[in-house]
Amino acid sequence: MSPLTIHPLHSSATAFLKRIASFTLLAVAAFSLLACAPTRPSIDTANWLVAPERTGAPRTMQSPLWLKMGSFSVTTPFDTKSLVYRLGDQQYEKDFYNAYIATPSSMFSNATRQWLDQSGIFRITVAQGTSFFPFYTLQATIDELYGDYRGKPEAVVSVQFFLTVTNPNLPTPLITAKRYTQRVALANNQPQTLVLGQQRALAEILQRLEADLFAASANLPKPIIRK
Repeated sequence: MSPLTIHPLHSSATAFLKRIASFTLLAVAAFSLLACAPTRPSIDTANWLVAPERTGAPRTMQSPLWLKMGSFSVTTPFDTKSLVYRLGDQQYEKDFYNAYIATPSSMFSNATRQWLDQSGIFRITVAQGTSFFPFYTLQATIDELYGDYRGKPEAVVSVQFFLTVTNPNLPTPLITAKRYTQRVALANNQPQTLVLGQQRALAEILQRLEADLFAASANLPKPIIRK
């Protein structure tokens, strides 16, 4: 084979090797720069639970029947696990780094069931998923759940409760519908302070709900008992 045919192949191989060497040097330089670059600190996240506990002795049982938790819904923009801050009359902000460990509807439903069961007003208060045939049902809508930071910080909780009876002979199953709103002043704007304020607000709402149910329970319309 003549030298004229070997020379072009040798030149192509040399150029190819030079390109590989250049890419290798660029890659090493890039990794070196990344190694020296400052790293962002990790952003801490936290999960919170609103779960007020009832204290004190139970009341005298007013009804030998049981109360069942119905559906608990949450209005927008509070239907989220994220803590919500009100910064202006029309300005709200969600905190994606501080969130409830459960949905507000689940938290409020569980807290209400445990509170009323410990109150002793009804024979027993059971959860929504219980298969017992409901005699009385308590449903709720959470209308407000946020931290108000337009002025002095406050925790705001507002819940409307609906008590119904299982009796098809009545013109309406609704016994009562009442809305409770509670504001609690906060010492600062920290997420933990807000959650504790909301827990205190819900506790005060449940105290008022318990008192109203106790006053009305002796004269509740009788349900139709399934045989």
